[in-house]
Amino acid sequence: MNGKKVAVILSGCGVYDGADVNEVVLTLLALESSQVTYQCFAPDMLHHHIINHITGEVSHQERNVLVEAARMVRGEIKAVAECHSREFSAVIVLGGAGVAINLSDFAFKGPDCDIHSETLEVLNSFKDENKPAGYLSIAPVLAPLIYGEGVELTIGNDRDTIEILESMGAVHKRTSYDETVVDVKNSLVTTPAYMVATSLVEAKAGIDKLVKEVLSMSMSPRSYFLHAVG
Repeated sequence: MNGKKVAVILSGCGVYDGADVNEVVLTLLALESSQVTYQCFAPDMLHHHIINHITGEVSHQERNVLVEAARMVRGEIKAVAECHSREFSAVIVLGGAGVAINLSDFAFKGPDCDIHSETLEVLNSFKDENKPAGYLSIAPVLAPLIYGEGVELTIGNDRDTIEILESMGAVHKRTSYDETVVDVKNSLVTTPAYMVATSLVEAKAGIDKLVKEVLSMSMSPRSYFLHAVG
């Protein structure tokens, strides 16, 4: 391992009400392939609601976001309140509908949304320490609330979501599944993943690129600049 350690933020288990399982596995694979260690985190809270992933209907159950996320990572997970930015080189926030219903209320309030308080504190701490961050899929909707007006990002090409992000002060760039947007000023990398991708192979292309960029950013700013333009 190369000494870097990355915090990975999950929002449950399942693309329609939690973290996207494919995006989680591909991201962790990319980190391990880069010989980087990681620790997964999720809020210790109830899901807003549960979706039956066969029928698409709401299932009247109560499930805990942390407990459900633990299913994907063999129980190797901690509550997000235990995530301390000083212990990590970078943070990656995974996509899935859980970003918009568990990590935040974006699905219900759009541009007037708020981020779950413990998650907000953690993400703000990475920003305040100018540590690199990668936001996948729908997760960039959180970025304007963290980085403020002018943050550069992508969620792909969904017009309605782009309009909301721009109303929140973000500078959106349309991208394909194999592209990223790098906001050097904010040490932020975004990629659309399954907001655009239609297969594991397509999603892997953008996720691999994001992980590479985030790890490169964990070098000194001058080293990253030379790497980026070299």
